[in-house]
Amino acid sequence: MAAADGRDADLTVVMPTYNEAEGLPGIAAELLALALPGLRLLIVDDASPDGTGRVADELTRRHPGRIQVLHRAGKDGLGRAYAAGMAAAVARGTHYVLQMDADGSHPPHHIPQLLGSAQATGADLVIGSRYVPGGQLTGAWPVHRRLLSRWANRYAGAVLRTGLRDLTAGFVLWRSTALTSLRLDHARSAGYSFQIELKHAALRAGCRALEIPIRFEERRHGASKMSAAVQLEAALLPWRLLLRRTGPAG
Repeated sequence: MAAADGRDADLTVVMPTYNEAEGLPGIAAELLALALPGLRLLIVDDASPDGTGRVADELTRRHPGRIQVLHRAGKDGLGRAYAAGMAAAVARGTHYVLQMDADGSHPPHHIPQLLGSAQATGADLVIGSRYVPGGQLTGAWPVHRRLLSRWANRYAGAVLRTGLRDLTAGFVLWRSTALTSLRLDHARSAGYSFQIELKHAALRAGCRALEIPIRFEERRHGASKMSAAVQLEAALLPWRLLLRRTGPAG
């Protein structure tokens, strides 16, 4: 679905970074090359020791008004980086906010489809899904990692009963009005489990979610940040949410 009637929509891409200096210029160029003149990129860097923050600053100088950087004091988790960046984007008055990884696993060419779907359906969040019909997962992943990803989604979905196929997805377009109602500063997940927490909170708050198929690719540069501690947090979170019945929307 194209975004032909809304290509000028005010859209802020929030992209957390930690040691992504090598790949950041390329992914930024792909974003700015899209036929979406209303697109802005907000890089949220957690004081990357590889100089990602300096690369981001150079990108802001090359593309004034289209790229901005939020520098944070240190590595504090993907979830907290997203919460800070999304809150900053909403405060600046953007109409749509897109969560997106910096490693190339979320192909930018899907963004017009996400935006067009939100505009055509009125959905509060549109999820770029690996697990709806037509969705694909990179063949570069080993079998055990593919099985782990599928199991994690089924496990979290079974506990929380959200009805979503890709609850752990990190490629999500939000209406800013939906994010305002979710009170991002109340999110408790530091890592990747933020993806589960925020979607769960949105559905509890009555937000309308839509999943559209994407092809999820392998990261182009660097190493994954998916540690054992991050996986444990994600495994425990659904039960914490179920027992607490509170979250960013609570």
